[in-house]
Amino acid sequence: MTGRVDITARAAETLGRLAAVHGPVVLHLSGGCCDGSSPMCLTAAELPPGPGDTQLGEVAGVPVYIDAEQDRRWGHPALVIDVLPGAATSLSLEGADDLHLVTAPRSARRRRGV
Repeated sequence: MTGRVDITARAAETLGRLAAVHGPVVLHLSGGCCDGSSPMCLTAAELPPGPGDTQLGEVAGVPVYIDAEQDRRWGHPALVIDVLPGAATSLSLEGADDLHLVTAPRSARRRRGV
């Protein structure tokens, strides 16, 4: 974990597999269309960070960005990224594997014992 983001082992394995197939990838929480607050995994070439993005950190060699306004509204959270079965309604790469990335506050992870 670096910065304000952590990752579960199963999500790290998923990101590693996606990077092996697609090349460098990034995660972004946009707060926009589709699943909104769900992290989207896209190739680094498809999603370069913009001037309104804040880097939360890096997990499993993958940079994680959040829309700066969303970061402010959420109170600058520390997050954990996980992966669950079932494709999301976004364009995120893991959807092709019938998976979707999710986030939870880091404090919730401690409560669940993950």
